[in-house]
Amino acid sequence: MNGFDFTLAGARLTALGSGALWWPEQQALCVSDLHLGKSERHARRGGSALPPYETQDTLSRLAAVLDGTNAKTVLSLGDSFDDDDASHALPKAEQNLLASLMQGRRWIWVEGNHDPSPAVFGGEHAAELKLGPLVFRHIAVPQAAAEVSGHYHPKARVRGTSRPAFLLDQHRLILPAFGTYTGGLRSTDPVLTELMEPNALALLTGPRPTAVPMPR
Repeated sequence: MNGFDFTLAGARLTALGSGALWWPEQQALCVSDLHLGKSERHARRGGSALPPYETQDTLSRLAAVLDGTNAKTVLSLGDSFDDDDASHALPKAEQNLLASLMQGRRWIWVEGNHDPSPAVFGGEHAAELKLGPLVFRHIAVPQAAAEVSGHYHPKARVRGTSRPAFLLDQHRLILPAFGTYTGGLRSTDPVLTELMEPNALALLTGPRPTAVPMPR
């Protein structure tokens, strides 16, 4: 597995090149902002048509990470669906693929601002979750410690190239969006520069995950 190893609040973690977070000691995989069903939600609300393949692509990439880690626990860290109705509108084939990924695993849906209601696919639902020394929630809380969150879809631009990135300092980790149609917020945005400490790192995703000083 290609990844960058680091420690947060004593937990030894790996930021994978896929944008997922792996916690070997807990055999837990964490992903954020899948936004499943975004193309359906976009069309339902009168937006321009998007290619309807993003859910299949997102789930296929997630399946590959699960095969590579053999994770026993999965934390989906909010905005797993593009809205609550999207969770009901997934085509049957995608419902079946998601069910197959969940089978035999503890699967925890953490509440997001796009999907505040419990998922319809089983598993557990939580507004936030404490596991070991870490607290997992969708949106970072200022002054929090030992926190893992998502929501902002961070990206970092280095040498003219922008890539999804984990943002890390001694108190918190913000995950990139895992979903296919998710876009991103530059690490230079004030909301991120105010959240992250001056010595924060950007852990760039891709074939060779790399840590650089967080671009500001």
